[in-house]
Amino acid sequence: MAAGVQIPGNGETIDLQQQVARLQALLEASRQVHSTIREEEVLEQVLRIVVRELEMAGAAFADTKLVYGQRPTDATEGLLRYRLEDRDGVRMTDLLVAPPDGRELTIYEADFLEGLSLQAAVALENARNHKRNMAFARVQQDLDAARLIQRSLLPLTQTAIPGYSLSFRSSTCYEVGGDYLDIVVQPDGSVLMAVADVAGKGLASAIVSTSFRSAFRAMAVSGMPLDELATKINQQHWAEGEESRRRYVTAIFLKLQPAAGQVEVLNAGHNPGFLVEPGGTPHQFNAAGTPLGLLPGMRYESETHGFALGSRLLFYTDGLTEVFRGDEEFGPERLLDEFSKCPSQKADGILDALWTTLEEFSEGGPQADDMTALALCRCSTNPEMRA
Repeated sequence: MAAGVQIPGNGETIDLQQQVARLQALLEASRQVHSTIREEEVLEQVLRIVVRELEMAGAAFADTKLVYGQRPTDATEGLLRYRLEDRDGVRMTDLLVAPPDGRELTIYEADFLEGLSLQAAVALENARNHKRNMAFARVQQDLDAARLIQRSLLPLTQTAIPGYSLSFRSSTCYEVGGDYLDIVVQPDGSVLMAVADVAGKGLASAIVSTSFRSAFRAMAVSGMPLDELATKINQQHWAEGEESRRRYVTAIFLKLQPAAGQVEVLNAGHNPGFLVEPGGTPHQFNAAGTPLGLLPGMRYESETHGFALGSRLLFYTDGLTEVFRGDEEFGPERLLDEFSKCPSQKADGILDALWTTLEEFSEGGPQADDMTALALCRCSTNPEMRA
């Protein structure tokens, strides 16, 4: 007599040969189900196995149009329902099976369907994860390309201004960001600089930043006065519609007259610019109007100031002041203090020192906002002689 296996709760037995055949069949069905990573193909394979291998009357998946043979419904006689769950026990779908003539399943059929359902759930979750991973990879690829494009929109080289040291730095919180910085040499030999910050972070702000750059560059080369430039950009940004208005732009503009040692500054709702002169009290260029694109018809005023030998100037976005150590914020006062006492006479040395200070303050914490800064120094000595 052949050895057999007793089925718990049932008087039937399956001899070892039948058991091996059943496991082989389930193994082959599992191989077919896992042979693809596409969700629809996984489900189609399962339905085909149920109807063709087990000779069921029909099978379908709930919440989908996929069906093989007779479509099972709640009214189907003897309807069987197998819940497919992911690893966290969350329902993904139900396998609906219509037995032929509504009869009860044999032990072999019931056991096979239970095993097939478990394999189908694993294959379905894998297919969905693969789809999400592929979508994420495509998005990441696009964001990487956008990051490279945005980096290319920064000034490609440091503008050389005899007697001055100029440097800038920009790092985004995400792949792309809403900070903007530009330097344009104007027809009369003056140098126009801008540091701006689009409200928000991420891709939407980066798109607005690119639009702002186009407007700024188109107007900057004309040599128009700063107040007129800001007024026109404000009106243009406002006219671009509701979404653009939500992404208003704070900006601070600087026109440097190198030979005269003079700066003209216009602050449109931006963080105060810092001017430190030898032996003098630090001066702040405060906002002289609302952010660009926030209100129509705004008029802006600029401020002119001497820029003597040994003077230094810093423009920045709020990512530098909104660095935290726990609940403590770095703040503009601490930034001004660090900028004022920095021993370097070179702009890049000043920015290096500020970034080091910010990293030490945050104790290695993650960057929470885009960080952009521009430093300008009027050299009292040869800038190469002192770092």
